[in-house]
Amino acid sequence: MTHKSSYYSAATALAQALGAHDHESQGVVPAIHIATTYIRGADNSYPTGNVYSRADNPSYKPVEALLCELEQGHEALLFSSGMAAATAVFQGLQPGDHVLAPQVMYWALRNWLLNYATRWGLEIELINMTDVSAVERHLRPGETKLVWLETPGNPLWTISDIAAIAKVAKAAGARVAVDSTCATPLLTQPLQLGADIVMHSATKYLNGHSDVIAGALVSAEDSEFWQRIRAVRSQGGAVPSPHDASTLLRGMRTMHLRVREACTNAQFIAEQLSQHPAVLAVLYPGLASDPGHAIAKQQMHGGFGGMLSIRMRAGETAAVHVAAHTKLWKRATSLGGVESLIEHRASVEGPSSPCPPDLLRLSAGIENKDELLADLLQAFPS
Repeated sequence: MTHKSSYYSAATALAQALGAHDHESQGVVPAIHIATTYIRGADNSYPTGNVYSRADNPSYKPVEALLCELEQGHEALLFSSGMAAATAVFQGLQPGDHVLAPQVMYWALRNWLLNYATRWGLEIELINMTDVSAVERHLRPGETKLVWLETPGNPLWTISDIAAIAKVAKAAGARVAVDSTCATPLLTQPLQLGADIVMHSATKYLNGHSDVIAGALVSAEDSEFWQRIRAVRSQGGAVPSPHDASTLLRGMRTMHLRVREACTNAQFIAEQLSQHPAVLAVLYPGLASDPGHAIAKQQMHGGFGGMLSIRMRAGETAAVHVAAHTKLWKRATSLGGVESLIEHRASVEGPSSPCPPDLLRLSAGIENKDELLADLLQAFPS
């Protein structure tokens, strides 16, 4: 859905879904369109613009319009998952293209880049994206076609300077794409900082209820590269079901409330645990002591996200013990839902993981912050 005009505040845009409704019945909730194909006009054209549901479905459009509004982009596309959205960007490149990506990033995409994407012919180089000068040194003018950022970076919550990296990347002729899943469009707008594309795993904060798998891309402008990405989606069929798109829209209508509470809870828990003798370190960009705090203050507005990690002073055994003994914090993979989740990431990622074995990843939900803290403390080994 192409962006057209501004619509009040983000809170109003979200709550009203840009005014989306069912025009036929005047229902306040848009209808779910399950048709897979559409009738041609007498002249063999498609008067509605809808050709086939692998690429076109009216149920996608309200979500895409809302995302485009939030990110202030040119066009948004829904995908069947965050991974489908992210990999579509790389599939829009050509074999032999050089790509810079973070050393610290979402594990599943990191694996895909180092295996499938490399075998397909992309040259993937993982670097420290918190150091702008390092990015500049590794850029190859004319050869580097994409710089992929993830900020905050999962699971160490490192911060990359989007504006500074976009400037040096564009000087070298490279595009910049940002995984802004954990920042959400409410805290950071990468396109406004110079990025070309922003990606969201809509499964996480956009939907927020752990009941939809979806992804999204928003582009700053139309381009040949963006058209290749659109073709990857339509030809590969990496689209959500109409029901999932409708459920995603429903979840997004409360995103501003959920993200606000998650940020408040994460900030509180980070501040409290940073003073606890059993905790070696708290990784959270909202702490003044965090290495990325200054940049986070520049590019995150309204909070520092609902994600944090803690490293246990007694090591891996203590970390595993805490995850095994929480009651409110659920042991599950994912993040961004209304419920708080805890995970020992090194166990999940395996022996090749760069994640410290003493680390616990926490996704703060919207429960009572004092009860969440108490639950963690009672799980600490005595």
